[in-house]
Amino acid sequence: MPSMSAHLALTELVPFAAKELDENKVTPGVLGFVVFAVLALAVWMLMKSMNRHMHKIDFTEAPDPATATAAPAAEGPAKK
Repeated sequence: MPSMSAHLALTELVPFAAKELDENKVTPGVLGFVVFAVLALAVWMLMKSMNRHMHKIDFTEAPDPATATAAPAAEGPAKK
């Protein structure tokens, strides 16, 4: 539960901020930059982790036994 002085300070500052708000000059400010930087850092860390996991995967596939036995017969008769 917030303290009473914090509530009183917020109620005093909100009307003050509303008086000086210029609709043409609104910017995200420091909070917007911090949120963007945290999101960018999280994406970078996720990409780094994904890259590490992808390097651990072995992409060589075992041949399918059904196609491996059918392949010599499809080539035609063996020459002697």
